[in-house]
Amino acid sequence: MKILVVDDHALIREGLRQVLRGLDEAIEVLEAGSGARAFELVRGEPDLDLVLLDYHLPDMNGLEALDIFARQHPELPVIVLSGSVNPRVMQQVMAKGAAAFLTKSGMSDELLSVTRLVLAGGVHMPAQSLPAADTANNVLAPPLFTPRQEEVLQLLLDGYTNKAIGRLLHLSEETVKNHVSSILRGFGVTTRTQAVLAADRHGYGRSREQTATPDDAA
Repeated sequence: MKILVVDDHALIREGLRQVLRGLDEAIEVLEAGSGARAFELVRGEPDLDLVLLDYHLPDMNGLEALDIFARQHPELPVIVLSGSVNPRVMQQVMAKGAAAFLTKSGMSDELLSVTRLVLAGGVHMPAQSLPAADTANNVLAPPLFTPRQEEVLQLLLDGYTNKAIGRLLHLSEETVKNHVSSILRGFGVTTRTQAVLAADRHGYGRSREQTATPDDAA
């Protein structure tokens, strides 16, 4: 398992490194003190599993960094960390495709729990970031998908990778990618995380009998 920690404070990076060892003693933690350095590392680490991203970086903020991740590495989950609790910022971060938003004042157990969830393909939506309920006049019609796209979407919601979806549905990975692209376009989003949130808003649920193993969903 390989995780990148992005924070301009060395003490915080070291503290996160120690906490993340609670996931696996053999975990490899990479460190970056700026957004530019983070993207340089990501380009050289195609097997990276997760990014822990500080919202306030010296060269960019979390929203700008998430835009770049969405364009360059849409499959890579990102957990955003911040020293302050701002519901508006939380909403913006989640809308940009973050898999989770956590405050630095939280407990280590919460970080580990949310990290495990995200590594398994899940999304952690902070209660403060939930938008107000839509009024009857503002409810959007759900997108129309083919039966095969519905199958792919369900497995995507359950945290399966494209390769695992292909194995389960007996499809090539390229065909799965095409279906995922169609699903993203249908929801009007650019990342899998945004698709999960959009699917939830439209009433799609996760399978009660999820059979993905950590190896499948990683």
